[in-house]
Amino acid sequence: MSIKWSDVLEIAIQLSESKPDVDPRYVNFVDLHRWVIELPEFSDDSQRGGEKVLEAIQAAWIEEVD
Repeated sequence: MSIKWSDVLEIAIQLSESKPDVDPRYVNFVDLHRWVIELPEFSDDSQRGGEKVLEAIQAAWIEEVD
C-alpha cells in the first residue's frame, strides 16, 4: 500500500504508532513534513505537503492520540 498526502487519517495513525512519545499538539510543520515523507509507505511528491494538509494531519493525529 502506498500513502499519499490525501491519506490524512492513515498518515496520522502511522505517525502515532511510529512516534509514541511525541505530543502532536507541539509539533512544528517542518518536523511534521519530514516525518511524513520518511514514512516507509509514503510515495507522493514531497513538495505537495502544504500548510493545509499538514494542519489536517496534525488535527487527525491529535484525535488519534486522544
